[in-house]
Amino acid sequence: MRKRSLILKGFSVVVLGTFLLACATMPTPTEKNFQAPVVTLNSVELPYYTGWWYYDVKVQPTKGNAGKYGAPLALAFVFDIQNPNEYPVMMDGFKFTVAFDGIDVNTVNSPEVQWIPAGKTNQVRVMAITDARAALLSLLVTGGFKLKERETNVWAQLEDWWLAAKDYSLAIEVKEGSAIFKADGLMNVTGFSGKFGPE
Repeated sequence: MRKRSLILKGFSVVVLGTFLLACATMPTPTEKNFQAPVVTLNSVELPYYTGWWYYDVKVQPTKGNAGKYGAPLALAFVFDIQNPNEYPVMMDGFKFTVAFDGIDVNTVNSPEVQWIPAGKTNQVRVMAITDARAALLSLLVTGGFKLKERETNVWAQLEDWWLAAKDYSLAIEVKEGSAIFKADGLMNVTGFSGKFGPE
């Protein structure tokens, strides 16, 4: 029994020594050697879909209050986060704008915090829920000219988007993305963008 205890203590000392040696040889983050991590859109998933529908305030619901409600469109954006540094960095802030066919429909913020090991790539999955009512308002405010150029109207465009989403034929764009990375008191803000679906 005593021999087994000595072996475990010896093994613990070797593991601890190896860990401390690895920490001692790891470079210290500085302004000069802190490289911006690379954020890339990997894929977009459709985890929840209820089809296309919109109810006006005149429609009496079976339960609850009447109102203007539209179908939700839940999209999960999967990003690769590559850390080119020789030390771990912490992602502490992540946001981007979602556009369908070049028209902004949503801005997403993720509160997730994660460490990316030195020289490794992590993934982050960010949910974005856009409902038809919010997209309608966005189209009326910012998309009017684009709809006129396309010779379509708000309702036809919304229906096209929702129906295209179910078979992944919707052109989805990530714009104006920014991610905050920290290492030993230093901070680096990385911009990113990406596209998914047909061009």
